[in-house]
Amino acid sequence: MTATSMDGRALAAKVRAAVKDEVAELGELGLATVLVGDDPASHLYITRKHEAAQEVGIRTIDHRLPAETSEDEVLELLRGLNVNDEVDGILPQLPMPGIDEARIIRAVDPVKDVDGFHPLNAGQLYLGRPTLVPATPTGILALLAEYAIPLDGARAVVVGRSDIVGKPVAHLLLQANATVTICHSHTDDLARQTLDADVLVVAAGIAGLVDPDMVKQGAAVVDVGQNRTEAGLVGDVDPGVAERAAFLTPVPGGVGPMTIAMLLRNTVLAARYRRGALAFPRV
Repeated sequence: MTATSMDGRALAAKVRAAVKDEVAELGELGLATVLVGDDPASHLYITRKHEAAQEVGIRTIDHRLPAETSEDEVLELLRGLNVNDEVDGILPQLPMPGIDEARIIRAVDPVKDVDGFHPLNAGQLYLGRPTLVPATPTGILALLAEYAIPLDGARAVVVGRSDIVGKPVAHLLLQANATVTICHSHTDDLARQTLDADVLVVAAGIAGLVDPDMVKQGAAVVDVGQNRTEAGLVGDVDPGVAERAAFLTPVPGGVGPMTIAMLLRNTVLAARYRRGALAFPRV
């Protein structure tokens, strides 16, 4: 039996429609992006974020800076955006050439941190009191919910321990009462872990890392990988896994569309925090 495809495009369209309604309710929202350098992929990604934001009625402010821009200049720009009442969300496009990424993340006001990377927001997630959470992990949980994948008591395995996907999605799964294992490049006998997974999230950035022999019959498999190869865009999971899994996200069209949709949702959430509709923790 072939796995049910978990359609991220369809769910992302529903999320965007809901966000558009919320934007209309809240009034004007502003999302500022900061990009340093000439990387074509980064420019394309930022352009797509702007297009998606504008489609739901979010006003965008586009700061594209030359590669020679200093760290102090970026920090000064972020300080201005932090105090600008017309800006609800700030999104620095990382990495920035020659600039300390951690310092940039810390410089963004946590209430405007739509990426969910600031230590305060990361700490809130760790404590089980999530505020602004990275978009890809929240998109993964939304997909699992859309397809009614049981998490309470399930064995969940996350392959990858990045701050952007692996660690936060592990926390979200744990908070949904799954029993969570995190695997990484030093994990001995990866298949021994993945074969136990009722829910398997693969975010390692290695094309075809997980093959059918590594997947439990009837598992739900979320493929976060987007690897460009001569054959085109492929995931971290071999397509043959569809013959063993009950549910599988396609690449492309699975997790990818959810990331930008949930980023827009985070912008609305940031606006609600800023307007006092929701309580945001302050030191």
